Amino acid sequence: MSQIKRAILSVYHKEGIVAFAEGLQALGVALLSTGGTYKLLKEKGITVKEVSEETGFPEMLGGRVKTLHPKIHGGILGKRDDAEHVAQMKKQGITPIDLVVVNLYPFQETIAKPGVTLDEAIEQIDIGGPTMLRSAAKNYKDVVVITDPADYATVLEEMKTSGGTVTLERRAALAKKVFQTTSTYDRAIHAYLDGLDRKEEVLPETLSLSFQKVQTLRYGENPHQQAGLYREAGAASEMKQLSGKEMSYNNFLDMDAAFELVRGFSETAAVVVKHNNPCGVATGETVVDAYRKARATDPLSAFGGVAAFNRPVDAETAKEITSTFMEVVIAPSINAAALEIFNTKKNLRVIEAGAKAASTPSPARFDLRRMADGLLVQDYDRRVISAAADLKTVSSRKPTADELSAMLFAWRVCKHVKSNAIVFAKPGHAIGIGAGQMSRVDSVKIATMKAQFPIEGCVMASDAFFPFRDAIDTAAEAGITAVIQPGGSVRDDEVIEAINGHKMAMVLTGMRHFRH
Repeated sequence: MSQIKRAILSVYHKEGIVAFAEGLQALGVALLSTGGTYKLLKEKGITVKEVSEETGFPEMLGGRVKTLHPKIHGGILGKRDDAEHVAQMKKQGITPIDLVVVNLYPFQETIAKPGVTLDEAIEQIDIGGPTMLRSAAKNYKDVVVITDPADYATVLEEMKTSGGTVTLERRAALAKKVFQTTSTYDRAIHAYLDGLDRKEEVLPETLSLSFQKVQTLRYGENPHQQAGLYREAGAASEMKQLSGKEMSYNNFLDMDAAFELVRGFSETAAVVVKHNNPCGVATGETVVDAYRKARATDPLSAFGGVAAFNRPVDAETAKEITSTFMEVVIAPSINAAALEIFNTKKNLRVIEAGAKAASTPSPARFDLRRMADGLLVQDYDRRVISAAADLKTVSSRKPTADELSAMLFAWRVCKHVKSNAIVFAKPGHAIGIGAGQMSRVDSVKIATMKAQFPIEGCVMASDAFFPFRDAIDTAAEAGITAVIQPGGSVRDDEVIEAINGHKMAMVLTGMRHFRH
């Protein structure tokens, strides 16, 4: 490959650029630069030529036009092995540019700020930067292009050991990264501008997605399936694994289900999930109290599950968790004493989510599901009912204060249980959970069967209406005294009649929480 003799450096994020420029200068590479990058390099005593001196045109229009000039793009796009290109470049006084180093205006970071205006967002749409990147990436056989500061050291080291050249393989990899960067950048701009016009319409006409692989997993749901964890391009995460085996595909699914449920509680809470369904949920005065109650909901199913918390985990809780087999523990933080205990269980995966993740509502997002000939998209089910005032009493008997408290708790849990979903509960404690049945009355029977505590005096939550009274009769026989459900069945009158006949109380939410 040809030696790198001339480079243009024009970066918004300037970390590492001075050291990289010094390294290039030491190798005899001539440097061009623009705006703030030029000023910084000059201040550091680096010999650099301003682009405006090269082109004969000053930066103009408030910095919107800097590098959009034939002397720049001709120097980047000219093919060194094409005699006609070389002759035209020579005739027009265009000197080849062998290395392009550019990163882009912070559009994504800008629109993430509260209260940002459209004008502010528009000014962070980079024009010259993506154009130079795409030009260089197109001509990667002749031009090395860097958009990620993490690549500075690698490229510089290769140049040092190869007489100022970079392999074709490395050039191709860097070019591929450029197109990934610019496509992600354009998708972010499109999504932002599209969102301005949608108003009441939540779903975009064109769904643009860009996710980057964070890690390759051992396999998917089953050993013959490949799997990986991807994160939205540019998105940051506080979540980190502190100890234990590598997370599996199924571990991630269950961990997400558990954490989504537990982070919805303002009280100290613990959740145990198995096969994507909660099998234990409770609040408590302390973390360990909440966990003991949650695990006791269904200790057989809890074995080998995922435990999630919305408060830091301490040593006492860690001892309780490790007294039985758990696959994963996730909490906002894990104190040092607790981690020491967890480390005695080499197979237990311990995940620290970060305080922000535990204390903020679930982010706005789309739920996506592939089907044979397309993609099903819906907005995330964020609606919750947290106050008795949002409920409509339809029974002759009004619920007691304890029943209302238990129903609001059960309703929150029910939202996270696969349909048909039934939850029996006392205030702050799930007593029995029936999940994923084709018949609602069967879910009631399973919740009854699963209960490890007396059902007498418990309430029942149902994620959707009751099509018949049979589930009410079965629940009454088990000892349920009050019911919370959406309502809306053609047989609501029949269901209410059953409720009144059993002297139960019933409230309607007016919303359904199917989870397929």
